Amino acid sequence: MSSRGLVGLDIDGTILLQDETLSPGVVEAVGAVRDAGYEVMLATGRSWGATQRFIDALELTAEFAVCSNGAVVMRRVRDTWERWRVEVFDPAPVLALLRESLPEARYMVELASGERLYTDVLDDWSLDAGREVEFDELMQQPVSRVVVVSPQHDEADFQRIVAEVGLNEVSYAVGWTAWLDIAPKGVDKGTALERVRSQLQTPRDRVLVAGDGRNDLGMFAWALEGGGRAVAMGQAVDEVRDAAGELTGVVEDGGLASALRTLL
Repeated sequence: MSSRGLVGLDIDGTILLQDETLSPGVVEAVGAVRDAGYEVMLATGRSWGATQRFIDALELTAEFAVCSNGAVVMRRVRDTWERWRVEVFDPAPVLALLRESLPEARYMVELASGERLYTDVLDDWSLDAGREVEFDELMQQPVSRVVVVSPQHDEADFQRIVAEVGLNEVSYAVGWTAWLDIAPKGVDKGTALERVRSQLQTPRDRVLVAGDGRNDLGMFAWALEGGGRAVAMGQAVDEVRDAAGELTGVVEDGGLASALRTLL
């Protein structure tokens, strides 16, 4: 039986509160939508190591998961998961540019294998598959993402630095703190979800995506271009809200559950 549609969900700020607990009602709503015949999957900026537990927590049965802002697509093969599609780029030029502007920042890269190399530990990073290295080692092989964190800079600073540096050979998103996430050029959650949709042969107009961050803009545009639905969480910044086709409640109030129930 083919699915009734494809549902792609962001994690942080969408299914998950800031304290890493699930948004009210989301488990029940996801279960109902899944049982109604939809393919419900995650599409996150998180690396795979920080994603899998939420597939289990939500009891998702989807074949795919989009990680690392679209640079990594995981596929379920029987009882395990494999790296089905991994996009990489040479990080050396962008790292060299950023180090000039942000010499005190903390840097992390994710290799094609999923291993992470980082210059300094940061509490927010899942580093179970990582090791600390000198900055120059970050530049020595292709990577699927670069993450830059600079606590002394705010979002506006990062937007300015990005403009000054001219990151035109990569895709990037500035997070809700001083966090810059850089992907291969032309890669985002939307490009990865299109690969999954094509593989599953789901009609373009039977898509719903939900998220709250700038790294969701690509999948919003992708969903809307195909006649699908793009839902922004209520706490999203104006740029993200404006890019969505519809708005739901804030994550603390169970906004995602409300949006998902419209499918039933």
